[in-house]
Amino acid sequence: MANLAILFLLFSSLVSSLHAANAKKHWPAGGSTRFYDFKVQTLRVTKLCNTKDIVTINNMFPGPVVYAQEDDRIIVKVTNETPHNVTIHWHGVRQRLSCWFDGPSYITQCPIQAGQSFTYEFTLVKQKGTFFWHAHVSWLRATVYGALIVYPKTGVPYPFKYPYEEHIVILGEYWLKDVVQLEKQVLASGGGPPPADAFTINGHPGPKYNCSSNDVYKIDVVPGKTYMLRVINAGLNMENFFAIANHKMTIVEADAEYTKPFTTDRVMLGPGQTINVLVTADQPIGKYSMAMGPYMSAQNIPFQNISSVAHFNYLGAVPNSISLQAKLPTFNDNLAVKTVMDGLRSLNQVNVPKEIDMTFFVTVGLNVNKCKSKTPQQNCQGPNNGTFAASMNNFTFVKPPISVLEAYYKNIEGQFTEDFPGAPLQFYDFVNGAPNNAPNNTQALNGTRTKVIEYGSKVQIIFQDTGTVSTENHPIHLHGYSFYVVGFGNGNFNPQTANFNLVDPPYMNTIGVPVGGWAAIRFVADNPGVWFMHCHLDVHQSWGLSAVLIVKNGVGELETLPHPPADLPRC
Repeated sequence: MANLAILFLLFSSLVSSLHAANAKKHWPAGGSTRFYDFKVQTLRVTKLCNTKDIVTINNMFPGPVVYAQEDDRIIVKVTNETPHNVTIHWHGVRQRLSCWFDGPSYITQCPIQAGQSFTYEFTLVKQKGTFFWHAHVSWLRATVYGALIVYPKTGVPYPFKYPYEEHIVILGEYWLKDVVQLEKQVLASGGGPPPADAFTINGHPGPKYNCSSNDVYKIDVVPGKTYMLRVINAGLNMENFFAIANHKMTIVEADAEYTKPFTTDRVMLGPGQTINVLVTADQPIGKYSMAMGPYMSAQNIPFQNISSVAHFNYLGAVPNSISLQAKLPTFNDNLAVKTVMDGLRSLNQVNVPKEIDMTFFVTVGLNVNKCKSKTPQQNCQGPNNGTFAASMNNFTFVKPPISVLEAYYKNIEGQFTEDFPGAPLQFYDFVNGAPNNAPNNTQALNGTRTKVIEYGSKVQIIFQDTGTVSTENHPIHLHGYSFYVVGFGNGNFNPQTANFNLVDPPYMNTIGVPVGGWAAIRFVADNPGVWFMHCHLDVHQSWGLSAVLIVKNGVGELETLPHPPADLPRC
């Protein structure tokens, strides 16, 4: 199927280029335009001995794959046939001059309501690799997701030997409860979320779960051939290890950017992260497990500890043979995570901003607020009868009643403020000496706070994990940009001792801020718009672990955000 998709893309690219040969090009329009029709629909599925309705795109779980080539223009009409509000975010797409189509609800658009439609239009400017799309309303992302595969331009090879086949491997989480109601229940309780009922690989839990012996994903492989797996973590609230029994994996791409080849026994992906790996079928003929298990870096948090298993099945293997088990790290193996991150380097030397115009120091972590409910047993189930919250620089983000982008573009007052602090209001031992007398000194302030950045600014952000509730690895995603991960380390950030890689750092869109540590990123603010910056663990986002960066217009049409589309949804 993957090879057929490539041939289709090459053919359609040729046809489109012939039609466009005499047409005047307007940057950033691509040479080809690809149309997709997304219908948001409910689908009845039976998994884990239970039957329920889930929200899907085109009655597919996972959803349809969007195929494209670098610089293509993508047009997707989304029609909502469910009673739920919905938006679609194109994760990792930098949305050059197309902020209106980025997708996060109440940040760049109001949700698409029941019976309504909205057409997303954007160009994949100088982007190729493994991306994915997902819902960006409530916790619908649990089932509303799919791959976005962008191939290089015609005639441009991969910077490694072409694989025999490519396969998409999407890691997910599955709940028996309605996820929209689940989010409401968690927020109303003041406590933490329940673990997922199962992990899934391409929607399949695998044989370790009840009623799932035949609900298993499988890849049939030819002995001696090399395969590329496009691994995507579309999970909701968990980070995950992934490994294949007795097989090495060579990482060649992370977050849709090529890397220097790095060989490992396992990888860890936080929600929102993608990794391409090469795997050679060089073992004795048999059936080998591909396994997805938990990485839980926080303390005293319940989690699903049963692995999802798929099969890496050699042609010629004895039918119904028992698969060799993959060895996953223990659930809290921070060293395994660090080892992989240490090995990520951009394929070539890159142009990292050296002179910085703006530096932000941003703490990330959880908070416990005092109980304000008259029914504390129902609504204050956090530590010491408090309520969980989350924050950046101790400010919990509150989404406004209309989108921040619309309020900013139309100068509608009272919807947000421009006073997100560039540093915490108070410095202390964030990791080891954080206030922890919950809820008396662990509270956060609320607000829809944004930070305004001048166009063209060279920006550095230091993310610092805190131990207010528990230190934890936080996958932080920045919309509208990729960024160079120039450094990371354990403990509190110290500019005197921090080591930065300014030669070939990885270029990513989601960075796991290490448990009890820090990460430093750099980028040039050359894409005007309103851009969401948040933890990709959805419960943390629901609790407010986010902020908004507003990048002002530059000079001229190619540095100015266009006007909103005519069919932009209304709140």
